[in-house]
Amino acid sequence: MTHPALRPERLGGLELTNRLAVSPMSRVSAAPDGTPTAEMTDYYRAYAQGGFSLVITEGTYTDTRYSQGYPNQPGIVSDRHVAAWREITDAVHAAGSPIVLQLMHAGALSQANRHTDVTAGPSAVTPRGQKMPEYGGHGPWPQPIAMSQDDIDAAVRGFAESAARARQAGFDGVEVHAANGYLLDQFLTDYTNLRDDRYGGSAANRASLTAEVVSAIRERTGHDFCVGVRLSQTKVNDFRHRWAGGAREAETIFSTLAEVGPDYLHIASEGRDWIETATLEGGITITGLARKVTGLPVIANGGMHDPRQAATVLEDGHADVLSIGRGALANPDFPRRLAEGLPLAAFDHEMLQPMATLSHARLWRQAAEASA
Repeated sequence: MTHPALRPERLGGLELTNRLAVSPMSRVSAAPDGTPTAEMTDYYRAYAQGGFSLVITEGTYTDTRYSQGYPNQPGIVSDRHVAAWREITDAVHAAGSPIVLQLMHAGALSQANRHTDVTAGPSAVTPRGQKMPEYGGHGPWPQPIAMSQDDIDAAVRGFAESAARARQAGFDGVEVHAANGYLLDQFLTDYTNLRDDRYGGSAANRASLTAEVVSAIRERTGHDFCVGVRLSQTKVNDFRHRWAGGAREAETIFSTLAEVGPDYLHIASEGRDWIETATLEGGITITGLARKVTGLPVIANGGMHDPRQAATVLEDGHADVLSIGRGALANPDFPRRLAEGLPLAAFDHEMLQPMATLSHARLWRQAAEASA
């Protein structure tokens, strides 16, 4: 019997041969100026060759003001960036898969920005936790400045202009990163957003900046370009966070975003399994609620390399597509292995270390040899 993840699906204007997507994962492997590298081309092409029907890139910074999050993060803010990304999109398309660029503004969770030493967020609230050593950081986060309206307008323009560059670079769409504790999620989160203007207070107000970003992208790229939004409750610096209003707050966020017409929602489970992060009161799941409220296709994330869990999520109507992170790092040919009933290689934490695209090739070869 065919596993449900191997059945075709439609995501916006994208025709997917199966329901398996590569989750966006920071690879800290661009050049110092944010230009994608040849190693990144090999990295992304491998997933398309392995049968993934959609490749979503790592978070890519969108302006030269406050958006960059860490060293060797790729950008999409210059002609040089566009040309280098074109090498990657051509390689992925030649291998048979569409590719979507994730657009990311780090906000207060920036731990290295070649353009400025200042961080910025919705309010002057010091982020919880510590910087991430995997991405070149150490110690506590600095207190950000509270963004002015000019800063906010510049961030929105950065997203829109970067989406236009992404289209120029050959991407099939963009995913707006409003998850995992970065800028748009900082506006969504009650304890990091203390504003008393139209961006603060109610859940609808806090979600309005993400909605503005999606609208601005639509104006620049048109309605035939796929635009998704990634959301999460958990964050890279706060695995315990949940939306305070539960299902009611989730409904408000989802409906606010649906009004501006994204093509899909991608619900992430940063650092945790979907079962742990998706369940709301009454047994409903956050992914299932997003489908019900918006009518949009929903991508679920978190432990989806487990074939049994993947089947349950799809067959029980919790999501339409599955994104796989660590399982894909260990098995870039996951769809083929699933189709042929082959064993999966175990994840190796070394794959998350800096310059991971240089180490993962050796680990992938070892995994392939072990399963041969």
